[in-house]
Order: sequence, then C-alpha cells, then structure tokens
Amino acid sequence: MLNIIFAILIVPFVPIFMYGDLAVAKDDAKNIPAQNQVLGEESRKVESNSCQVDTSQNIVSRDLFPLRGNVSDEVIPSRRTGYADIKIWSGSSVVLDGDSGTILHYADGRKQTQIASLTKIMTAILVTENVKNLDEITIITKTALNVDGTTVGCPTSVLCNANQMFVGEKISVRNLLKAMLLNSANDAATALAIHVADTPENFVKIMNTKAEELGLKDTHFCTPSGLEIDGRESECYSSAYDIARIASHSLQYKLIWDIMRVEEEQVYSADGKYMHQLKNTDMLLREMPNCLGGKTGFTPLAGKSLLTVAADPTGKHKIISVILNDENRWEDMKKLVDWTFANYEWK
Repeated sequence: MLNIIFAILIVPFVPIFMYGDLAVAKDDAKNIPAQNQVLGEESRKVESNSCQVDTSQNIVSRDLFPLRGNVSDEVIPSRRTGYADIKIWSGSSVVLDGDSGTILHYADGRKQTQIASLTKIMTAILVTENVKNLDEITIITKTALNVDGTTVGCPTSVLCNANQMFVGEKISVRNLLKAMLLNSANDAATALAIHVADTPENFVKIMNTKAEELGLKDTHFCTPSGLEIDGRESECYSSAYDIARIASHSLQYKLIWDIMRVEEEQVYSADGKYMHQLKNTDMLLREMPNCLGGKTGFTPLAGKSLLTVAADPTGKHKIISVILNDENRWEDMKKLVDWTFANYEWK
C-alpha cells in the first residue's frame, strides 16, 4: 500500500526536479551509452570504417578555423608510446589540440545528438561578433522570460534562490553574456538573441548560417539557449567534434573565456537598482587547477554534457575536450584531460 501511495504522489513530479543544468538525471536503460575508447592503433581502423567519413574531416584535422598561424609554425602533439587507451562512459567524446586542431581523442565524435546548453558557445560567438559595444543596453521582454529550465536567479526549473530578471528591466549586453555563460541562463540567451536579431527565430537562422560557414557538417541549431523545441527535437543537434570546433573558433574572443573562468559574480541592471547573483555551473573550475573554463549542458533528452578547455603544466598548450551524454561527466572529464596530457607531448 505504501508503495502505491508513493507512486501516485511522488513519481509524477520527478521529471520537474530533473530539469536544469544543475539537476541530476538518470538515463533510461535504452539510452545508457556503450563504453567508448580513444582511437588506438587497432581501434582507429574500426572507428574510421564505421564513420565512413574522409580522414580530413575525422581523425586528424589541419584546417580548423581559424588556425592561429600557419600549420608549419604549429607545434603538433605526438602520441607517447607505452600508454593504454582510455575508456569513459559517454555517448561521444573528442579532444582537440587547441592550436593545431589535431584530434587527440575520438569516440563517436560525429554522432549527432542534442547538446543542450553547449549551444550557448555559438550564441556567445555571434553576440561578440555582431555587437560592437557590449555595454549597449537592452530591455528585457516577455518573450525572453518565457523560457523553461535554468534562468537568472533560478538554477533549475523549480528552484529560484536569487533575484530574477523582469519585463522592462534594462541591462547591458555584457552582463547578459555573463548570465548566459556562468549561470547558463536561458532567458539571458534569448534576450541576447532578440537584441541581435529582433527575434529568437531570426537569430537561429544566423546561427545555422554561421555553422555552414564554419563547415560544421553535423550541426543544426533550433534555439539560442539549446532548449529543444517540443515536437521538433530531432532538428536540434550537433556532435562532440563540431562542438570542439566551435570552441576552437571561440578561443579568439578573449572576453568569452575571461567570463567562463569566473566562479561567481554579481551583475546589475543599468540603473544599478537590481543585483543578480551569478554562479558558474562548471564545478571543474574549483577542482581542476589547469581548467581555463568550460560550459555545462543538460536537458533530459541530451543528458549531461561538458566542454572544457585546459592547459598543460607549462601553460603553453591548450586542449579542447568535449563529453556528451555522460552521467559521470565531472570525473570522466578530469580523467580524459589527465590522460591526454600524459599521453601526448608537444615538441
């Protein structure tokens, strides 16, 4: 009898508490991904055959956009001998060298899947490219606030623990960027899209045009925030490889990564009357000293995902690491970063 009462009263509300970048979700058994491994000498052949894609698009890349300097000037990392491949539990994962674009780890890297708030990296790029003065003031609209999931002041759909934005509030583009990248706020992402392109739909067109310009073969955006559209979820997708390439492109914008390495910050409305407390959703900033910043993502459909940029012990070299749909994303990312720096040398 107690089990029946529990099922009636509690179970219907469980999905509500699971929604938001800080929430915890369990995949259905059918969605738990198979264990993946990096491409070693033998598995590289298997992965290459299964992907059926050109080597220049898959295993090793020398044409990431933009390469900072000529390929001949880059220090290309090489694999050390005597190290075993790594195994992590994720739907897909990729590690790129931040300078040359060399793929250092690849496991189903071109698998198309929902990516949730990792989408916001592209949104940040387009805002940075299209808004010349980031101290411009924008006015928060009802459309911007009419979104689900994480918002300013609300780390999950059902938990609000700080001041929220309101219709008519005036706030700078810079502060909205901080709210979107630190707090993973969907209302901030939507407000930025409206500021740049008048409507979220117009902004999405710009996002997909940019994806084509960058040669992203496995990406189609449907919202500025990364939330899927009900009934059109299959239209919202990217891949670990494409996300890593987007992150590579974003590295040229210092402001984006200056924001993403901040743990906490307070931002204010234009008149200084309303304060919004922001806390970075990326726990690795507090746990991994060589973490230079990153972005979290979660929806029930996409699962838990993580983008991380990390530096080697010398501070001279960076890697871009992406894990998609991984219940153990924090520990797996630390393992993947440590494995990469232990397995490769730059010389």
